[in-house]
Amino acid sequence: MPGPLDGVVVLEAAQIMAGPFCGLLLADMGADVIKVERPRTGDDTRRMGPAFIGGEAAAFLAINRNKRSVVLNLKGERGREAFRRLAARADVLVENYRPGTLEGLGLGYEGLAALNPRLIYCSISAFGQTGPYSARGGFDLVAQGMSGIMSVTGEPGRPPVKVGVPITDLNAGMYGAYGILCAYVHRLKSGRGQRVDTSLLEGGIAYTFWESAQYWSTGEVPGPLGSAHRLSAPYQALRTRDGYVNIGAANQATWEALCAALGRPGLVDDPRFKAPTDRREHYRELADLLETILAHETTAHWLDLFERAGVPAGPLYDLGQVYRDPHVLARGMLAEVEHPTAGRFPQIGIPVKLSETPGRIARPAPRLGEHTDEVLAWAGYAPPEVAALRAEGAAA
Repeated sequence: MPGPLDGVVVLEAAQIMAGPFCGLLLADMGADVIKVERPRTGDDTRRMGPAFIGGEAAAFLAINRNKRSVVLNLKGERGREAFRRLAARADVLVENYRPGTLEGLGLGYEGLAALNPRLIYCSISAFGQTGPYSARGGFDLVAQGMSGIMSVTGEPGRPPVKVGVPITDLNAGMYGAYGILCAYVHRLKSGRGQRVDTSLLEGGIAYTFWESAQYWSTGEVPGPLGSAHRLSAPYQALRTRDGYVNIGAANQATWEALCAALGRPGLVDDPRFKAPTDRREHYRELADLLETILAHETTAHWLDLFERAGVPAGPLYDLGQVYRDPHVLARGMLAEVEHPTAGRFPQIGIPVKLSETPGRIARPAPRLGEHTDEVLAWAGYAPPEVAALRAEGAAA
């Protein structure tokens, strides 16, 4: 069954995380994503350790499935001409070079749009294509710091910490895919492509809806709260006899259900905790009190009790536990794919389920230059021309 993006051709001139994640989202839904890589080394992620599977970097295998790899030397004119020929036939281009880099090679939006007015040209960078910081390089850590995310992450009074996953990289890639699909719908109506411009910084700021709203409405700068919620209580990780449990009693009904499940119905009438605003104001006292009660039994005991009582709660998993959970497995979030050198290895499943045109994992991450010949043939190169490009180092 074809995916919803079957027939859409995407050039991915990107590496590491944000651009490749954007390409992955499109590839999983059926787009033909052609990953354009530099000679010899390819995407930097191919060499990122410490984890390797069959000589392949696990990080690269994780985020480059469903793609084809073509090697072009964009420092030479013959390699750039091959890239232009690909762009002339493609629907989408995704790039995450520093702003100005592709323009300097004659491969910027204006030039490629002149060749292919239907081209959707998506640029993902640290700070975007405009503004005083546009020429700066940057990584997820930098963007987490500048977006305010690190200012509200961690425990009060402790040194700054970042979110444990590269959240601004991933969100920039997600917004890139979102922008591409918006532009694609517009192209269906108008026949015209356009440029999509997003960044890690904006991807981070876009996650701070509640924190920004609090700042604008009160003038107070939000700080870190650990696992506690900014607007509701109890809504955090609480210690039990043998670990922790996440409790999300975020409204009055679940709060009352929690009190009953704990055998403390009188807490409902405690003036410190009577209304949602009271509980949020006294969230530290509330957490201390609840942990005193929870310390008498195990996490498993409380999870069973809360499920029967209708109290939203859950365990705190490490990744080993995540991929053993029966619900995670039932939802297909642990997948596998076969690679010619790495063998059969796990993959994160596809998180969006479409009833008529589901996404699928059709192929593993490509070996460097694995599809150069077939991609150049698609662009109109005859076999002798491909051989000549290879001979002069323009392709590999």
